Amino acid sequence: MAFPLARFSPALLAELERSCASALERDGDRLIVKHLYIEARTMPLDLYLRGADEARARHGIQEYGRAIRELAAVDIFPGDLFTKNFGVTRTGRVVFYDYDEVSLLRDVSFRTLAAPRDDVDELQAEPWFSVGPHDVFPEEWPTFLFAPGRDRALFLELHGELVTAAWWQGRQHALRGGAVPDSFPYPASLRFHADKVDS
Repeated sequence: MAFPLARFSPALLAELERSCASALERDGDRLIVKHLYIEARTMPLDLYLRGADEARARHGIQEYGRAIRELAAVDIFPGDLFTKNFGVTRTGRVVFYDYDEVSLLRDVSFRTLAAPRDDVDELQAEPWFSVGPHDVFPEEWPTFLFAPGRDRALFLELHGELVTAAWWQGRQHALRGGAVPDSFPYPASLRFHADKVDS
């Protein structure tokens, strides 16, 4: 990223050159930062949904599922799917921004909850089945991600397959087979189409 040198106070420029000189380069009247992490301003998805009407909520939840699918397509499992860890950009896209529980999708064991053997199993404080350190039970997500009501219903309508172990296992199988699925960040109406390009 190149920035006009005039935008930096002498004190800030001195601090940058003291603390990260290897990432900086001067080019005439510009300061070039060779390695830079940039995060767009977003509104946390949970806050966006809280004040959203039906149409905006549908859009936000559609985008939320799309973001999860895009991560899965490139072998990333976010770990913490709470809506507070996703943000809505000024253009309405939903992006993931909490990386502390990220893992490779192929390293996660997606499982279906075991059915209780009897009424006693259901009442126990501890699970009646084994749970490993990498086990994930997608069917539990709706309960934790959304309160009962509109948003949970929209999520299940738009992305119901995401709460099945089979969907995630299918993604893992495809990745292990070398498949790189198409993931389009824009609707079809905004994409380039070969038949519409002049030669």
